[in-house]
Formats: sequence, structure tokens, C-alpha cells
Amino acid sequence: MPEHVSILIWFGVVVPAALIVACAIGLAGYRFGLRFEIRRRHHPGLSALPHQRGSGPHREYVELTPAERAAFAGLMRQLSDGH
Repeated sequence: MPEHVSILIWFGVVVPAALIVACAIGLAGYRFGLRFEIRRRHHPGLSALPHQRGSGPHREYVELTPAERAAFAGLMRQLSDGH
């Protein structure tokens, strides 16, 4: 240790540096533990949610009359002209 540097200055450098290193290690450990906890808690099937079907809802198909098709085409033209 150089003679012209006070011991208080060394403590002023070493103590905050040690605290920063300790906090970094603690936060890294906390993050790793949290990630491990989330993975451990993840269950493939949650009992609170109902079982989901593999397929979507039943599709409905309605045959449109020519007048309904023309009205729909007119509506689409109006909407496309607005943009």
C-alpha cells in the first residue's frame, strides 16, 4: 500500500467494491433461483382450467343469396374506398 494514501481512502474504495460484487452475486443467485422455481412450478395440466379441445369450434356455413352477396360486395367496396 502506498504511504501517501490513507487507510480511510482504501476502505472507501474496497468496501463499496465488495458490496457491489456481493450484490451482483446475490442478484444472480436470486435470478437463477427464481428461474428454477418457475420451471419447477410449471405443470403440464392445470386443474383450475378446463381441458381444452384439440380442434376449434364447429364451423358454420350459410349459403348467401345473390342479393346478400351483392350487398356484401358493396359493403367491402365502401370499406376499401375509405382507406
